[in-house]
Amino acid sequence: MRFLKIVTIVMAVLIVVGTTVLLVVIARRIGAPAVPASVAVLLDEPAGTRIAGIASAGDRLAVRLEGGGADRVVLLDARTGAVAGRIGLRAGGQ
Repeated sequence: MRFLKIVTIVMAVLIVVGTTVLLVVIARRIGAPAVPASVAVLLDEPAGTRIAGIASAGDRLAVRLEGGGADRVVLLDARTGAVAGRIGLRAGGQ
């Protein structure tokens, strides 16, 4: 009889732990923002422009462009790929 009590208690604990883990996993998946697998972006930049670097800036991507005019940084929305802003850079620190 004692063995049956121990087995019952252990199974009850396993059910509670398993349910808790399942609820936590579901809550995390619901709360996580949906991130698309890939976003195609076509930047309307002059010929001769090349990407010099890319950095993450919160929910945006900062793309440093060189050539085709003055150096510049284009800010892209990471979720949609839309241009969120542009920053022009001047040479020589003027």
